[in-house]
Amino acid sequence: METSLARDLMSDEEWAFFERFLLKVRAPNGRKPSNHRLVLDGIFWIARTGSPWRDLPEEFGKWSSVYRQFRRWTLAGLWEQIMDALNESGAVPHALQMIDSTVVRAHHQAAGAKRGTPRQGFGRSRGGFTTKIHLLVNAAGMPMRTEITAEQTSDFLGFDLVMADNLPTPSVLLADRGYDADSIRKTMDKLDVLPVIPMRKSRKKHIGVDLSLYRLRNLVERCFNKLKNARRVATRYDKTAESFLGCIDITSIRLWVRHLST
Repeated sequence: METSLARDLMSDEEWAFFERFLLKVRAPNGRKPSNHRLVLDGIFWIARTGSPWRDLPEEFGKWSSVYRQFRRWTLAGLWEQIMDALNESGAVPHALQMIDSTVVRAHHQAAGAKRGTPRQGFGRSRGGFTTKIHLLVNAAGMPMRTEITAEQTSDFLGFDLVMADNLPTPSVLLADRGYDADSIRKTMDKLDVLPVIPMRKSRKKHIGVDLSLYRLRNLVERCFNKLKNARRVATRYDKTAESFLGCIDITSIRLWVRHLST
């Protein structure tokens, strides 16, 4: 294959990682895992380049077949299962975690899905349609949980979405002042978690913050930068929330696998 396509091809070690999960979700009459490797490579190419599915190179197979398989795996919760397994593996310390959000522009063709734009995670701004990505990362800067909402959704709600019960509980949580809320601090106190969050200017009672710890929050910003190297994450082209979140999770998983391999 051409060099540009080879960038997205999995190594044998990476395929061995994905294969064990695909075997669990494969239907009895589904494709053999050997074909699924090429399908995954095609999905990775789409996520990285941001190209329309119809522009998928023929080397990866028929575009409609690759797209249908992507949707099957996405709706079956495959990417979430893999993320849960990575979080539970203990391969990366989870005592220190960071949370943040970012807003990405949506392509005008992304609008128009069934059930309406709000339920698909779209918001409106002066620039058009936008989506907010909420992200929780660990001490190695690896994504632990991602969720999407409309842009106007508060970070308070985003906090509740990504701080799931099935995730390892941190000892310290870093966040910017957008998460400075009594409800968040009370939740952290119940979980015996130290919140390192600068206080809002409107807060009357002073709350100190460990600046040496807070400086580590740049890990979540760097994680966003890595995720946005995938053009299908940096700009939303998907109409449905499931497909867009699937692209984010796929990119997150590849970051994990490459980190663990080194």
